[in-house]
Amino acid sequence: MYFAALLARTEDGWEASDTELDDVETLSDLADLAREASPDEDTVLVLIEQEDSWFGVVRIDGEEDPRIFVSDASAAARSSYGEILLTDELLGRDPGDADDLDALDLDGTEDGDDESDDIDEDDGDGVESAGPAEAVPHGPVGDARILDDLGVGEKELKALSSDALTEIAESLGASEVLETVR
Repeated sequence: MYFAALLARTEDGWEASDTELDDVETLSDLADLAREASPDEDTVLVLIEQEDSWFGVVRIDGEEDPRIFVSDASAAARSSYGEILLTDELLGRDPGDADDLDALDLDGTEDGDDESDDIDEDDGDGVESAGPAEAVPHGPVGDARILDDLGVGEKELKALSSDALTEIAESLGASEVLETVR
């Protein structure tokens, strides 16, 4: 089960609204949705969580590019909402590499079947990888300092697990408004 909410900072404090992500297909769509929540171009946080599996924070400050933190990239990669947040840039991939590689049939097999039976390889760093297209790290990715100026430091953010959004809202002084939309 997912929960998604927008927290918009105003002159009077934080305002919360639950948000439906069914029509959101890209990070750009999500950023536009967040910007609509704050006509004064104040800070807007998009908070997304999937039960105890992962959570994500997207920060929009006016027209600046969104800043993103995801608590567990591998868990988020298995969800449609997580895939929106896990951009190539966030994962350190060159945009378009996966699409270009998928389009090529370099080994002569039919239908893109790989003769190696998708065996994971150890590249010497002790971490198995399934290739560049599938390489999604376990653990947090993104800007862990996304909430530093709002009272949630990097170390604290990375240590959050279950009920992370409630703890973030408490640190921001927005727990009551978040609970009204939960």
